[in-house]
Amino acid sequence: MTTPDFISALFYAVDQERLDVPKHPDATLSPSAVATLALLYAIKGGGTRAFYRWLTRDSMALFPQGPERTRLARLFKTHTAWTTRFLAALTVLGGADSSGIALIHPMRAGRSAAQIGKKGQSNQRWIGGGKLCFVLNQWGLMCAWDCATANVHDTHFHPLIAQLRDQLIVLTDTGCHAKTGDPTNRQVCPRGTWNTRMLVETVLSMLTTVCHSQKVGHRVWAYCRARVAWTMVAFNLLARWGLEIDDEGMVRLSIAEFSL
Repeated sequence: MTTPDFISALFYAVDQERLDVPKHPDATLSPSAVATLALLYAIKGGGTRAFYRWLTRDSMALFPQGPERTRLARLFKTHTAWTTRFLAALTVLGGADSSGIALIHPMRAGRSAAQIGKKGQSNQRWIGGGKLCFVLNQWGLMCAWDCATANVHDTHFHPLIAQLRDQLIVLTDTGCHAKTGDPTNRQVCPRGTWNTRMLVETVLSMLTTVCHSQKVGHRVWAYCRARVAWTMVAFNLLARWGLEIDDEGMVRLSIAEFSL
């Protein structure tokens, strides 16, 4: 699949979900086009300058009325609420985990009051930035997420899990356990148990290698959250295209072929 074919297929998939969103009379891009560009930005990874340079060089013919770079970035942030339409349906069993988002080198954390990230640990190493927590359904698709600064403990995301207590049993690692106040629908899985949790590691690997989700360069928290939101949507759309379930019910995910 060539890049123009991929972008066209992505636009079609988005347009099927957004038919009831009207276009603003002063807008030059349709809502589906804005969402498609936001998804391409999430898949491409890197900063807005590199993404816009790639877009204008290779694919601007598909979006001839696209705005300039900073305006496009504001559109991604303004329409973050659209991403909730693309979250996956809940199942009886699911999993949750957290992942660090590096914004700055940890040695530079705290040097400026304008920094949005905090110094904390992720995967047994220090980072300066934020932390993402996501909830997957049994097919490995994103159904809920939240993010905070990197200095918070995984128990900070208990409300995210608790809001699904009547619909989803969430498997987590021991790092999400608290002495008191654990959500009733959370099931701690010690190392070596519940092989279903390996699906979480697969998802983390794909987010890191394809979407470069563990390193971003935003300086405003609203833009960082928007980037995470569109990355969750991009993963869901790509994972559905490559989703395979064998005769034993094992889920096989693959999005490497969609890497830009």
